[in-house]
Amino acid sequence: MASVYATLAIIGIVFISPVVIPALVLGGLFYDFFNSELPPGIDQPLKLRVFHSLLITTMISILEKLGICSDLSLLRVVLDGIPPRRDSKLLIKDLKVDEVPLRIYQPKWPPTGKRRGILYFHGGAGTFGSIRTFERICRYIAKKCDSVVVSVGYRLAPEHPYPGQYFDCLNATLYFMRNLEEYHVDPALIIISGDSCGANFATVICQILLNKRDLPKVRAQVLLYPGLQGLDFHLPSYQQNASVPMLFRKLVIYFCFRYLNKEPSVLEDVLQNCHVPESMKQKYKKWISADIIPDEFKIRGYVPQKSASYKPEVHEAIKEILAITFSPLLAEDSIICQLPESYIVTCEFDVLRDDGLLYKKRLEDNGIQVTWYHSESGFHGILAFFGYGIFSFLSGKKIMDSTASSKNIFS
Repeated sequence: MASVYATLAIIGIVFISPVVIPALVLGGLFYDFFNSELPPGIDQPLKLRVFHSLLITTMISILEKLGICSDLSLLRVVLDGIPPRRDSKLLIKDLKVDEVPLRIYQPKWPPTGKRRGILYFHGGAGTFGSIRTFERICRYIAKKCDSVVVSVGYRLAPEHPYPGQYFDCLNATLYFMRNLEEYHVDPALIIISGDSCGANFATVICQILLNKRDLPKVRAQVLLYPGLQGLDFHLPSYQQNASVPMLFRKLVIYFCFRYLNKEPSVLEDVLQNCHVPESMKQKYKKWISADIIPDEFKIRGYVPQKSASYKPEVHEAIKEILAITFSPLLAEDSIICQLPESYIVTCEFDVLRDDGLLYKKRLEDNGIQVTWYHSESGFHGILAFFGYGIFSFLSGKKIMDSTASSKNIFS
């Protein structure tokens, strides 16, 4: 209902005051110009600046100031995407499992044998994004990989509180795994995938499924620029890309608070890692540390930072982000060594880049085969533009082409 109000409000403003929208966009452009950084080598910087300005305009909208709708409601409307045309090559089916929407994509051409099944969890910080937002990605994967793709519309926070999103993704996965015959899917070819926070969900689900001995074993996990830890916000990628669109360093923490439905009163303290007890820092520095990041990812600039002193009240306010569920990078080796073969995508201009690099190393250190693709000009959220023609980014297409053609995963 909030999205309906947001849409009506936008329409009203457009008709009542034609000056308002251009003024807001202009304000977003000015804010972006003075606050964001577009490093040399980033994909299509001018286009990125325009899109980022529109995102900023949405988040600082006058609609929230007027009490018409929240920035989150408006963000969901704006980022919901434009529905693509009907696809004559795909059979697309919508259903609900325990109130969770699923959209299932199946190629119409006759299969040569049983197909692989791919579960896809979309990004959006657990608070926005939808099946519709990532419709083009799922259609592309289904056709390119001759696979059955299940896109999971997990319910969003804060209306559906954390950790409900993980349960929604798990229930959708269990439904699909228990009904493979209906979709003519090979139980030996189940792939769990996602982007951004959806990749976090995919990681956690793969870890949980290790205890489900009555279900097929997951063939692979595909993690597209995953966010996997809330312990260290001083890693090189957080420093280098702190002001790079589409995800600023501060926005990571801001959306964590929104996701957990908490007031961001201690945001600055969390940025300084004041939420982490010293004992925990020492315990996990073997897995999460700038020292582990390869030197080639520090050449754009990295200065070792001394974290501020631990503050118990800050830890108490945001302790959920240190749980294994939220930070699967902290899982013990006894779990990591059982995980399936993995495909990991990282983007150079992404604050979350080092999460992917650290998880790649953990998997490899535990004997798990990893196929890694690094987008040297990519930025966080680039796949949200995939399939929109001139509005897309070349690096995003390269990511999808590389992912879908990976012989290790999709052979």
